Amino acid sequence: MPNSLNSAPSAAVSAARTARPSRLLTEQQGEAARTLLGYVASLPLDGPDAQVLALVVAVRAARGGVGNLTGTDLRSLRLSDADGALAALRGLGWKPASDLLLADPQTPVAISVPALSGVTGRATLPFGKAMRSRVSGWSMRTMAAKPLRKTDAATRLAALFLAAGGSSDECLGLPAELPEHCRAVLPELLAKGFLAELEGDRYRLHDAVGHLSGRQPEPCPADDGDAGPGAGSRSAQSKKKISPDMWEAWKEQRSPALRRHAEAVEHCALCSLPFAQVTEAFVREPVPVPLQRKVLLAYEEWEPTQPDRGPRAAEFAAAFRAEHGHGPSARQLCLGLGWKKRGRGMWHLIVQRLVADGWLTNTAPVPWTLRPGKAASVPGPTAAARPVRSVR
Repeated sequence: MPNSLNSAPSAAVSAARTARPSRLLTEQQGEAARTLLGYVASLPLDGPDAQVLALVVAVRAARGGVGNLTGTDLRSLRLSDADGALAALRGLGWKPASDLLLADPQTPVAISVPALSGVTGRATLPFGKAMRSRVSGWSMRTMAAKPLRKTDAATRLAALFLAAGGSSDECLGLPAELPEHCRAVLPELLAKGFLAELEGDRYRLHDAVGHLSGRQPEPCPADDGDAGPGAGSRSAQSKKKISPDMWEAWKEQRSPALRRHAEAVEHCALCSLPFAQVTEAFVREPVPVPLQRKVLLAYEEWEPTQPDRGPRAAEFAAAFRAEHGHGPSARQLCLGLGWKKRGRGMWHLIVQRLVADGWLTNTAPVPWTLRPGKAASVPGPTAAARPVRSVR
């Protein structure tokens, strides 16, 4: 087996480790962001300038019906017609305490939004203090994302809708409330790298903005680890959430080797995986999932383009184990090797084939146990670094 491989495993592992910042929104906060955007889309406003301004004011006024905005805030929104946007809000009955365009840029101007005051009944946006603050921060961070620099209001508004309702882990349908003028700029979001995929009415966020996603991925082997050929998604049946006490009890009943492995994944500072993702992967039993024909066809098309996939995967797995103290998941392996635009089903199939061909092996159904297989000949000590032995 040649020692020179067309890969840079250490660099790839480091890239996989740092590729994704922490998500800004929980699932509940993502739902709140979608509620906010749906409210803005329901307002009788024609242009994206007015809708972007309405969104910023609405989230600030969500709790008491009054939101503060400065002239500097207004300029930071980069509206093409700020005066017209303010006039459109006044047409809705939203009342600024003074003229934002003439006031001192640093002086907050209160804007009252009667529909959000709750005086006439239940508030339209029932956000708590922390919820309001998090959604507000998310909206500003999203509009300031690198792919959206030098874009107009319609593009940034479209990005907000797609981030709130989308994911970088799977293709999802376009939000039903997405304004028509936002649909026209979707190709620009794809070209600028905000989207990784756009086909018809389905899209996937780019990994670079995955932390802005308002939807949390469901655990599955591509994320949880690598249960091996024949394994599929964890049971989708409603189950009791695994508490820290339940997790500790589960570990107490396992062998010392399995416990050490589980804790290596749980406490891995490089992966920083959510507690729920780790515990679900270890505790829940994987269930088989049928192989979709479209995934098989996609694999058959992809396979000839990656003649060195086996040696590269084996070397990456060895380097990953040396750095992390545990093996990569199917997702981590495929993303680390640049096989990004594939999706969970494809990643799972790739790993299945690599295991079947002997380039990789694992200790199925235990997750995060991928390592070089018998067909691999990875030079140096990293191939045997920190092996997981006798994991049952």
